Amino acid sequence: MNRRTFLSLPLVGLIFPGQDRSGVNLAAIERTRVLRAATSYLKEAPLTITGSSSPRSAGGRHDFFSEADYWWPDPASPGGPYIQRDGMTNPDNFVAHRRAMVRLSLQVPALAAAWQITREERYADHAARHLRAWFVDAATRMNPHLLYSQAIQGRVTGRGVGVIDTVHLVEVARACAQLAESKALTAADHSAVREWFSQYLTWMTTHAYGIEEREAKNNHGTCWVMQVAEFARYVGRDDLTEYCRNRYKTVLLPNQVAADGSFPEELRRTKPYGYSLFNLDAMTTVCQIVSTRADNLWTYELPDGRGIRKAVAFLFPYIENKKLWPHQPDVMYHDEWPMRHPSLLFAGVALGEQKYLDLWKRLPADSNVEEVIRNFFVRQPLLWVS
Repeated sequence: MNRRTFLSLPLVGLIFPGQDRSGVNLAAIERTRVLRAATSYLKEAPLTITGSSSPRSAGGRHDFFSEADYWWPDPASPGGPYIQRDGMTNPDNFVAHRRAMVRLSLQVPALAAAWQITREERYADHAARHLRAWFVDAATRMNPHLLYSQAIQGRVTGRGVGVIDTVHLVEVARACAQLAESKALTAADHSAVREWFSQYLTWMTTHAYGIEEREAKNNHGTCWVMQVAEFARYVGRDDLTEYCRNRYKTVLLPNQVAADGSFPEELRRTKPYGYSLFNLDAMTTVCQIVSTRADNLWTYELPDGRGIRKAVAFLFPYIENKKLWPHQPDVMYHDEWPMRHPSLLFAGVALGEQKYLDLWKRLPADSNVEEVIRNFFVRQPLLWVS
């Protein structure tokens, strides 16, 4: 696919002409924040998963490896299979690959947003260095699969739930599409990066781990759809884009959204507040990616009235005032939420809800808490709303 063909693809998931009557000037709001971050990132060289390894990984140097967060050594059986402590993160797990990917997801989108604001090629050039390191260069690239993600010592070398680790590539793919207009990546580079995402997309949609994740009844299933939707958009797989649109309507909404707009599968967890926010962000991002004028998921409702409008309306009062939260607080990091959630921005614009936009502007855009950073995957709204 050449650049001309790529740039002529229909841009779904953006604000439709005449839809944004909110008066939100994202460039003005985001400029200082974006340029401060992007300028600091110019000093940092690419770092891929090949820069670190774990003896507990069953994979090789180019294979992403992570360990399940909530699994711990069994005091009754030292050296035996790990046991689960839901919601409690084991600080001794191997996280270097995950941190490297999160770093990529922080830096490349910020650099792309800075290039979008200024059109200064230095930002695009540096983003391109990261992209080549991760997806092109043979010495440092990551293999396009997650065979060894979310491993559990003594139990499994990898799991389907590990597919959620690449949620941080969603905004990277969005940035790649934005950078297609710059001169930083050659035609061969663009082709190689798209080929990586195309191969990973095939793995996600055909391997048993990907299929297992697709069938998850909670935020994991939502994030599978979100990832496939954005990666398919980037590589031009219209068939998968349509599949994600249908899956949202026939699987995600019916199975995850209750009559009051809540997410029962998230509320039953030990972090009900954070998981509900996370799932709402993922579900609204799906709507942002795949909605079209002819098939607008923002206004789509099931016969009983369940839809994304109801889901956002349910959580809004508890984002505005967390003290009203009627459920148990999260066992960890409860005080670190909420953030400037993309669900508020996307829904505020798409549904014409000014109160969502006003709250979005008041909330913190960034955090220094690692748990928040890794569960907050849309950080550069300029790449999503135009």
